[in-house]
Amino acid sequence: MRESMRAIVELRGVSKRYGDGENEVQALAPADLVVREGEVLLLEGPSGSGKTTLLSILGLLLRPSGGEVIVQGRSVTGLPEKELPAVRANTFGFIFQSFNLFPALTAAENVALALTVKSPAVKRPHRQAEELLEMVGLGERKDHLPAELSGGQKQRVAIARALAGEPPVILGDEPTAALDTKTGLGVVRLLRELASAHRRGVVIVTHDHRLEAYADRIVRVEDGHVREEAVARPALTAAG
Repeated sequence: MRESMRAIVELRGVSKRYGDGENEVQALAPADLVVREGEVLLLEGPSGSGKTTLLSILGLLLRPSGGEVIVQGRSVTGLPEKELPAVRANTFGFIFQSFNLFPALTAAENVALALTVKSPAVKRPHRQAEELLEMVGLGERKDHLPAELSGGQKQRVAIARALAGEPPVILGDEPTAALDTKTGLGVVRLLRELASAHRRGVVIVTHDHRLEAYADRIVRVEDGHVREEAVARPALTAAG
């Protein structure tokens, strides 16, 4: 069944090098990766292994030194820098460890701002922001400032913001690292539900092996190499 899922983003032989000559560092060896609709993919590995580099190339935040990035069937590797922001905004929503919310804006205003940035012509951005907050179970906190929210609530606002504009792929860089165990697992369960119900592809960089129960695939990265790929146990995934 997984193989029949539509591929949204593909990395083909992508690599990343920094420096030249004797100072050259291979941050990522040639690697292949496919992100499909409706699945949760975990990128695991020790600090400095290359997983964040892989995520950054996937999200078009970093250009690869070699290889090809294909987004919704189109190669974007050779696109001019000025064209990448539009592709990025239409394809990806980003969730970060530190939430990155504007402290002077309410939950709804934080999400509405993301909507207007992605789609300047969007109609009724505040209404759409409220709907997104309802989707992540935070509708009753829409008028609260970040300082008035718990860590888990802040991350739910960040997820709602990432969903602004309906991007097909959600990328999370350690989105549960700043949360306690119960809250962190609640956030991952929400991402699991979004993947299943709304056909989003969700990619999460994590050190937390407890998240594996909610994943469809697990890719381990070590010393810049994609070492192995494992499939989480279906019974645990379904139980999420």
